[in-house]
Amino acid sequence: MRAVIAVSSNKGGVGKTTVATNLAIYLRALYEDLPVLLIGLDDQSVIDRMFRLRPRAPGEPNLKHAFAERSLERAIQLGQYGVSFVPTPPDVELLKARVDDPTTLRRMLDRVELPGVAILDTKNDLEALTRNALHAADLVIVPISDWASFEEAEKLQALLAKTPAGETPGRALLTLVDRRTRVDESGRDLYDRLVTAIDGRGWPRFETYLSRSPRVEALNSATSNPGSILHHARGTQVHAQLRTLAEEVVRTIDPDGRLAPARSVPPPAAPEPDAQAPFGSLKRALLRGLGR
Repeated sequence: MRAVIAVSSNKGGVGKTTVATNLAIYLRALYEDLPVLLIGLDDQSVIDRMFRLRPRAPGEPNLKHAFAERSLERAIQLGQYGVSFVPTPPDVELLKARVDDPTTLRRMLDRVELPGVAILDTKNDLEALTRNALHAADLVIVPISDWASFEEAEKLQALLAKTPAGETPGRALLTLVDRRTRVDESGRDLYDRLVTAIDGRGWPRFETYLSRSPRVEALNSATSNPGSILHHARGTQVHAQLRTLAEEVVRTIDPDGRLAPARSVPPPAAPEPDAQAPFGSLKRALLRGLGR
């Protein structure tokens, strides 16, 4: 199978990069033979810091070189957790100015011998690189964390309607959810209000959602190298929710069920105290994170 997934919102702070990076790790863990390629269309270095296995070499190809050559082949690196990635350029502004054709990235991906999944993490805008991601995507995940991001999602959905897959709107994903927050006199929380609004627009959405988690926020910001939720946030709601999200994503991009887990996987364990035991090989780390 072959699929391209874009994670997109033109509002910052909704968890786009957290979703894109951790979804890549969960897909690689659940489906061990599935190649996963992660591309960041932003000038943040989160993907590099999270997945890089070796120091950056002088003249090392990155996304800027890939667009200049109209080929991703030379820039792809194998990273942590078995996820491949394309190094992020230090500045995407010049790159955006050179990518006026929104079909460029799709053609580049079509040339890659990748019988798996490519995940595109977009910038907080609807400009040239984001438009390339939307034109390339078979599935667009739209994180929505608050009312402002819901309103911004309407602009994204309108833009999606102009792409080749325009009849299929982006699939909403509720993120940073806190079910304790009440927003009206009837006792509804923000999650319920957003679900009602999303369903009222007729947008598809994921059944699962991602809860707000101080522990996950610490994984992203407490050190120079962001940590994987799969391996370092066991016992949190998000740990189980991301697994469910990965399974929903696979059902969406593979409705015929051609892609099956490498082996039977039991349900996630009940919440437990932090346990950051050291891990050895990649496979043992992935299996331990899944609770196998």
